[in-house]
Amino acid sequence: MSDFSSMSRESKKDKLRRQIVSPQQPAWNAEPEEDSEAVVRRAHNRVLRHRWILVLLVLLLIAAGAAAWFFYQRNYRYSGYETAWQVDLNEGSLVGYESFGTNVLKYTKDGASYLDNRGRTVWTESYEMKSPIISVKGDYAAIADMQGNSIYICNTDGTLGQATTVLPISKVAVSGTGVTAAVLEDSASSYITFFQKDGTSLDITVKTNMSGDGYPLDIALSDDGTQLMSSFVYLQGSELKNRVVFYDFSEIGKNVPNRLVGGFDDEFQGDMVPRVTYMGNPYSCAFSGKALTFFSSRNLASPELVEQNNIEERIDSVFYSDEYAAAIVRNTNGEYGSRLEVYKKDGTHVLSKEFNFEYTHADFDGDLIILYNEDSCRIYNMSGTEKFDATFDFPVSKIRKGRFPGTLVVTGPQQMQELKLR
Repeated sequence: MSDFSSMSRESKKDKLRRQIVSPQQPAWNAEPEEDSEAVVRRAHNRVLRHRWILVLLVLLLIAAGAAAWFFYQRNYRYSGYETAWQVDLNEGSLVGYESFGTNVLKYTKDGASYLDNRGRTVWTESYEMKSPIISVKGDYAAIADMQGNSIYICNTDGTLGQATTVLPISKVAVSGTGVTAAVLEDSASSYITFFQKDGTSLDITVKTNMSGDGYPLDIALSDDGTQLMSSFVYLQGSELKNRVVFYDFSEIGKNVPNRLVGGFDDEFQGDMVPRVTYMGNPYSCAFSGKALTFFSSRNLASPELVEQNNIEERIDSVFYSDEYAAAIVRNTNGEYGSRLEVYKKDGTHVLSKEFNFEYTHADFDGDLIILYNEDSCRIYNMSGTEKFDATFDFPVSKIRKGRFPGTLVVTGPQQMQELKLR
C-alpha cells in the first residue's frame, strides 16, 4: 500500500512538473519565432502585391476594351440613318454654307446668319452684295463683295465691323484674330490692304503690278495675322511664271525690304499656284497643278520648304483643314476613276484611296473625309475605311459632324437635320 502511494505521489509530481514548464519555452531544436513587426510587414507586402496585380488586370481589361472599341469604330460601316431633329430654313438668295464655330455660316446675296449645331440661328446680318465671297479661320469670318467695295468681319457672336474700299475687291482672307486682308485692283496695279477686326484700315499695303512682282492669284493670313502668304503670277519676257512669297508685318519684318521674308520661284517652274493656305502653326501649303508644297514658318524671318509632294496625274480638286491637306486626282491607271491623296500639315503622306463617286464637294471634319453632292455622300476615315454611303431624298448643300459620335448635320437650301447613323 505504501509502495503504491509512493508511486502515485511521484507520478503526480512528474505531471505537475510538466505542467509548470512554460509552453512558450522553445524546444532545443526549434527556430525562434518572427517578431510582430516582420509579420505585419510581410502581410502588408502581400496585400500590396495583390492590389497591384488587381490594378494591372483592370488596366489590361480597359486597354483591351479601348483597343476593341477603336478597332470597331475604325472598321465599322454604317448602313443607314434616322433623323434626330429637323429645322426648316429660309432659302433666300443662297450662295453657300461654310463650316464655322460649332456648325455653319450661311451666306447669301442679302445677308449672312450663323446656325449652331441644333439648327438655331445665333445671329443674322443684313447686307446687299452682287457676288459674296467668304474666308473663315477658326471663329472668325470675312464676307466680301467680289468686284464690290464692302467687307463684313464677324465672329461666332456676331458682326464686329465693316470695311469699305475705294477699289474693287478680288480676294479676301481672314486670320484667327480677325485681322483681314483684301486684294484690290485698278487698271494697272494690285493692292493688298489690311483691316482690323472692327473694319478700320491698317497702315499696311503691298502694291504689285504684272511687270514687277506680279498679280496675286491667292492670299492667306497666318493665325495671328502677322504673316501673309501669297501666290503671284508674273511676266518674265513673254512667259508667265509663278512664285510663292511670305511677308512679315510683326517686329521681325520691320528691317526687311518690303517686309518680304521668303520667296520661292524655282519650285514652281512651268506650274501655276491658284491656292495657298496657312494650316496649323507653323505650317502652310501651296496647291499647284502638279504638287502640294508644304512650308514651315518656325523661323519667322526665313520660311522654309519642308516637303514637295509631286503628283503626276491631273488634279481635279483640293481641300484642307488645319491638320490635313488633300488632292483628288484623275486615276488613269487604277481600277477606279478617282484617287484621294491625303497629307499631314508637315507634308507627311497619310492616305492613298481609290474610289468611284461623283462628288461636287470635299471636306475634312476632324479625322473624317466627307465627299458629297446635291443628294448623296460618302465618308472615309484616315485609315481609308468607308464609314458611310447614302443617298438622301432631300437636297444637300453642306455635311459635317454632328454633336455626338455617329451623327451628321446635313444642311440644304430649305432645311437642316441631324442624322443618327446606324
